[in-house]
Amino acid sequence: MSSPPPLINQAQARELLAQVDVPQILRKLFRDLAGGLAVQPAQQLVEFPHGAGDFINYLGVLAEDGVYGVKTSPYIVREQGPLVTAWTLLMSMRTGQPLLLCDAAELTTARTAATTALAVDALAPLSAQRLAIIGSGKVAQAHLHYVKNLRDWQHISLYSPSLATAAPDAVAQLKSLDPRLVIANSRDAALMDADVILLCTSSASPVIDPARLSKPALITSISTNAPRAHEVPPHSLNAMQVFCDYRQTTPGSAGEMLIAAEQHGWDKRHIIGDLPELLSEHVQRPTYDRHVFFRSIGLGLEDIALANALWRQL
Repeated sequence: MSSPPPLINQAQARELLAQVDVPQILRKLFRDLAGGLAVQPAQQLVEFPHGAGDFINYLGVLAEDGVYGVKTSPYIVREQGPLVTAWTLLMSMRTGQPLLLCDAAELTTARTAATTALAVDALAPLSAQRLAIIGSGKVAQAHLHYVKNLRDWQHISLYSPSLATAAPDAVAQLKSLDPRLVIANSRDAALMDADVILLCTSSASPVIDPARLSKPALITSISTNAPRAHEVPPHSLNAMQVFCDYRQTTPGSAGEMLIAAEQHGWDKRHIIGDLPELLSEHVQRPTYDRHVFFRSIGLGLEDIALANALWRQL
């Protein structure tokens, strides 16, 4: 009988992640995807009976590393609010044996933010100086961590409605993340003249309207498990240059893309490029005659690549 794989809890995952170069691991992953050395199937969404929630399986194969795996993330409906967890199982392509079972919370936070950082590096104007972040949780803080050195930011603003009732030490902790960071007292103030806008919320409905922005900007958006969640109005896709993490899977899962296709005449063929294309230099940087929108849904390959890095650290 085979021995059980190592079990990595959230604290251990956080400690191990601090020892690896997350953006570089993901950069290699997307280049492998472009070169046919990785496989990324579509997400698998399974609903629980009687509206009790759902779970999403994120799959991936890294052939050069000889591993495959799955992250499974349930969205459990409860009276006190939904519960979301995630676990990643790493498997060997050579022996067929499990290599690692890891609490994926830290992996998810890191890979979500680092993927956005890759997009910012590839898409943001080289002259970008004003950064805006909408959201203040762990994912928003991770976004700041990974993008803070990508441009010569002269101004970094952050807005979250939850900060209005936050304890002073929580606000102080946010401000300590970067000396340039300013906590804005309104969404409009945070977005004023922004060159890059990072949407880092768990909202299921739009949090900004690109049509109200003062100038063309790069807008990045992430996912939550809520059905058809989206952080920008779906109809706004028709007026923006659209990029995504992986064009083969994102349009089938991203809420605003699904709604825009069904109700507003948008077509997934309008996507200009994805990260494999951008990082292999098959797609040029956009011009900023209008907004640029980057959408990531989170790929199983990202979780598998980080789980593989943690396994190698062990």
